[in-house]
Formats: sequence, C-alpha cells, structure tokens
Amino acid sequence: MGNRPMASFLVAYERSATSSKICTLYEMNLERINKQFMNTQIYGTAIDEQGAFRHEVKLPSGDLTVYATQQLFSSLDYKVFDMANNNLQIPDIRYMSYTPDVHVGVGTCIGTTAVWDARSGYVSPSIVGSDIGCGMRVHMTNLHKDDLKDVKLRRKLVKAIEKVLPMEANQRGHYSDIRLEHIVRKGLHGLPKKYIPDSYTPKKPTSLTHVESSKFAFDESVLELVPDMTWHRAHRQLGTLGGGNHFAEIQAIEITEENRSIAEAWGLSDGQIVVMIHSGSRAWGGYVSQMSSSAILKVMQRHGWGTSDPKLIFAPLEHAEGRHYVNMMYSALNYAVTNRHLIAYAMREAFREVFGSKCEFSTLYDLMHNYAWEEHHPEQGRVFVHRKGATRALPAGHTDNPKPYLTTGHPALIPGSMGTASYIMVGQPGGADNYYSICHGAGRIRSRTATKRLVKVEDFEAALRVGTEDEIVVNQRSLESILDESPQAYKNVDEIIESVTGAGLAQVVAKCKPLAAVKGAKS
Repeated sequence: MGNRPMASFLVAYERSATSSKICTLYEMNLERINKQFMNTQIYGTAIDEQGAFRHEVKLPSGDLTVYATQQLFSSLDYKVFDMANNNLQIPDIRYMSYTPDVHVGVGTCIGTTAVWDARSGYVSPSIVGSDIGCGMRVHMTNLHKDDLKDVKLRRKLVKAIEKVLPMEANQRGHYSDIRLEHIVRKGLHGLPKKYIPDSYTPKKPTSLTHVESSKFAFDESVLELVPDMTWHRAHRQLGTLGGGNHFAEIQAIEITEENRSIAEAWGLSDGQIVVMIHSGSRAWGGYVSQMSSSAILKVMQRHGWGTSDPKLIFAPLEHAEGRHYVNMMYSALNYAVTNRHLIAYAMREAFREVFGSKCEFSTLYDLMHNYAWEEHHPEQGRVFVHRKGATRALPAGHTDNPKPYLTTGHPALIPGSMGTASYIMVGQPGGADNYYSICHGAGRIRSRTATKRLVKVEDFEAALRVGTEDEIVVNQRSLESILDESPQAYKNVDEIIESVTGAGLAQVVAKCKPLAAVKGAKS
C-alpha cells in the first residue's frame, strides 16, 4: 500500500431484489483478514440461503462489487482492492466490479468490468488490456469422444495440428494470400471466400453469424499512421496462437440436464467433440496498446490528469486521443476475431487429415474478454463498458444477441486451466446487475515465476494423467517449458463457476473435458 492511507472497507452481502432485506451482522475472520489487509477491519452482513456470492466493498474512492464465493473472496490479496481504489479515481465512473477469477494486472486487475456514460465518459487502455480482443472460440464437430479413445490417435491428431498451425515464435502464418488491410478494416468480411468454409455445411452457415461481431466499424483514417514494420509483423502472425495462456484444446462435451434443451438448440450433444480456442490480436493489438497508451499518457501529463497509480492510463471519450484509441482498438478487435477464425480453419484441416473429408466443423460462438465498447443497458440506456478478463453473457431475449441466439441467449465460453474442465454457459436476466459480465476463466492464483519455483513437473504430469490411456495429450516435448501454465497456477475453476451461478449471472449448459491441447511457444 506504500504510504497511502487505507480507509476501512465495508463489505456487505446483498440479497436478490425478491429476498428479504433483513440481515444479521457478524464479524468475519478478522485475525486473518486484518493481516491480509494491513490491519483494516472488514465486516459483513449475513447472506440468504443461496450463499454469499455478491460482496459490496466501500473503498475511499468509490464502491466496488465483487462476485465470488465466501472462500474466494476471503482469499483475495489486498492489492486487488488497492488497484480498484485507483481505478475508481477516474472521473465519472458509474460502476465497477470484479469477477471471481480476479487477479492483479498492470494498472487494472484481470476480471474487471468498468462502466461510463457512452457520450461523456472515459476510455482506458489499462482497463482493456494489452492483448486487445483476446477471447474465446468454440467449434463443434460431428465426432464423438469414442472416436478419440485411443491415445495414439490423439497424438496423431496433435502432430497433424502442428503441421498447419504455427507454434514457434519465429514461425509465420500460412496466409500470404490474405491482405491484412482488409482484415483490420472489415474483420471476417475481409477474408477471401475460401477461408469461409461453410460450403460443407450449407444448411448451417455459421462463420459470419455465430460470432459476437464479425466486423467492428471505425474511422479508418487512423490506419494511415501505422508504421510498415507493424503491418509486416502483424501479417506474419495472422492465424497464430501466441504464447502464455493461449491454446487450442480438443474437448468432449457433458450436457447439464437442466439446460439440455438449450444445448440441443445450439447443436451440442453428450460426448460430442468440440475445439476451444483462446487467442487475441497478436502484434497488431500490442502496437495499438503500446502506442495509444504512450500518446494518452502525454496528454494526461499535459492536463494534470491521473490517479494514485501512474500506470493507469485513461482519456475522455470526446478527447482526440480517446477517439483515436477507440478507433484503433476496433481495428484490433477485427484482427482478433479473424485470427481465431483462421486458427480454427487450420484445426479443421488437421482434423480432416486424420478423420477424412466428412469431418465437419461449425462455429458455436466467438467472443471477446478484453475490450471496451458501447452497449445498451435496460435501465441506463447507452453505456460504455470496459471488460478486462470478463466475458459478456446475455440472456434469452436480449436484443444484442446475434440473431441465431436471440431466443436462447448466446454461449458464454469459459476455459479452465490445463488438465481441468472448461464450461459453456448462458446468461441470466439477473446479469443486468453486473452489465451482463461473468468470469473469463479460472484466474491465476500465483505468478509465472512463483509457479515455476513451487510446482514440480511431476505434479503437472499427474494433472495431465501422463502415461495412461486417459492422458491429456499436449504438443510440448517437455512439460517444463509450459510449467507456468499448470493447473497449480490457477484457481479452482469449479468454484469460479459456482460463484457465477450462485450469483444468478449465468447457468452452465455444458462441461467440456480436455482430451488434447496445443500450446504456442513464447513470442
């Protein structure tokens, strides 16, 4: 906390609007909490019979809502509250919350939703994140888990994927016939027709319809200032995973009985093989984040804007630098959704090499969890919402759903960690309280450096069941190279999901169990 004063936090667990407002005051585990929050007293009110999933935190600079189980909430480091207090110092902020997978980032925690007015609000590169447009994509196949029962066949499939999907930092994508300027301007609509492979599923063309957005419109004049080197690097990286926590994973579906009708409407079935992809905007988004942050920082210094955190960058939406960032950010969103699409295209080619031309790939959904944009809120009208490590989950009937998902709500794609399950969820009406934001994954519990120091390769191997017929096959020759991505580096994803469902933000439609995964090298 440095030398900054720390006011007392008041924490309350709110009931739903239909629940009784009568609460019983009780003192939490102050001995542990006081130590963690540097002698700050924290009190709470009792919860209803559904449990403590929503926590209202009074900070010196404003109010923060945290969605988490009691155990997850109590385990949070004081730094996440310190960071929230800095974020709340940005003028005119309407709302801020954390999802249960929250952990410390640069300037802003991963797991943040922050909201301003759409006309007179602010935009913050720090509350978008450096990997602009990073998100998830799931493709459905016509294969069953029994088709991949043989571990040798899973290894064969992983090797086939490696041939068509670049894994190393110095490898380039296979798409020299794609014009990058078309991609950043038009998104998926900038691709040549051969990369929109709906011809093999003519009754269900999903490439352009089953996505959060296939094209983000913006003032294209901002592209004139992008240097040639960025165009070159970003074009080389098109259709590549990148390193870190990015992956492509082969999974088997287990449908939850309570939402079986939704799953079937989406085309999901028990035992079905799906492919889940996690990647972002690569070099293009990195350039946008770095250059825009630098430009906005100069404006902040000139005008005397700032918070207690010098790494927290922001500007008014109506300011020239704010508008420039928003336009460039949308170009990065176009890159990101197309990048994931091309990764899926490569995966399809690998599957067909192993299983033949009758193997089908259709898009379930593609969405982002690092971005900011204008959207409609049922009570507040047009608002400008930032999500950094947070997933939008709209319920049935919400007009922002893509047309194919208007009657059901769209799939919300939540990855676990390596060796653990992932989830496909659907938003609930109660999500309006949190601007329809839910978690984006398991969330790190320790840094990469600490993970490498504390976790043994043998523990990682055990999590992947190495050497058994149920082994989760990975493409890395040595697990030590990706030890920082072991399950021991992350929170318990099941408890993350429990937090979301318990708070009434979303429900589970399907659980996805991993069978094989490919990870890119550091880039």
